[in-house]
Amino acid sequence: MAGLKDKIKTALDESRMLILGSQVLVGFDYRSAFEAGFERLPASSQYLKIGSLAILLLGTALLMSPGAYHRIVHNGEDANDVHLFTTRVMDLALMPFAFALAVDVGLATTMLAGGTYGFVAGLSTAFVALFFWYGLERLQKRRPDRGQGSKEMKKETTNSTPTRLHDKIEQVLIEARVVLPGAQALLGFQFATMLIEGFEKLPASSKYVHLASLALMALSVILLMAPAAYHRIVEKGEDTERVHSFASWMLLAAMVPLPLGISGDFFVVVRKVAQSGIISLAICLVILASFYSLWFGYTLYRRSKLTKAER
Repeated sequence: MAGLKDKIKTALDESRMLILGSQVLVGFDYRSAFEAGFERLPASSQYLKIGSLAILLLGTALLMSPGAYHRIVHNGEDANDVHLFTTRVMDLALMPFAFALAVDVGLATTMLAGGTYGFVAGLSTAFVALFFWYGLERLQKRRPDRGQGSKEMKKETTNSTPTRLHDKIEQVLIEARVVLPGAQALLGFQFATMLIEGFEKLPASSKYVHLASLALMALSVILLMAPAAYHRIVEKGEDTERVHSFASWMLLAAMVPLPLGISGDFFVVVRKVAQSGIISLAICLVILASFYSLWFGYTLYRRSKLTKAER
């Protein structure tokens, strides 16, 4: 079981993961009001955008509050109360973030495909976010943590040393934070691009590729933020093998749609410059293959080599 100091540090690290996502959307929402495309939105959509920004700012305030609580209430001293407060705040703050993300995806879809598709896209985004941030955690919370002892007894690889469970959890969260800022920054760019005047001049097919890339990036961000919610809701900040396993799977799952989203927008950019769909598609496929080969091809090859070496 992790000590109080480690639990508070992990909770604050997870809070930092969430605040990065809210900052990207807050920045985009502020800027969007000054873009030319914003003025062409219906008044109802403009007010919905402002409403989502207000709710997102509330979520941002919640995520920033643990620092003030720790400083003012306990003068920086470690206390169970700090850990409990941080856990509850993160649980609440995910709700406005899910709403704001759903509004942005819904409005982006509305601009291309109409209100009906926009409503479905927004609702689907909210459902996926709430499922991975709340629903899945509630389901897992009812299940016992089985097989933890057997997993701890697994044979280590020939080139590795035993790693404490707390350190493994901290490492996988750090690895998620390495991937998350890039995904969030690109997601913010994707939202902003749809309101820029030059976007309207793109072919319809490029616009839909961009929209698909946006959806894939949003899914990746949702998956990357899920481990923090799981750790707070299911395990109450305790280090368990189940947390490590879930965080590992979410990190790997997020790295599947991420290259697709990156490559899709790269296709749009190259097509705009080269004015050739065939050349753009060829280059895009090379980039996509490079990502998957490096992230999954080589790693699976190395894993098979180490497995053979152990036998």
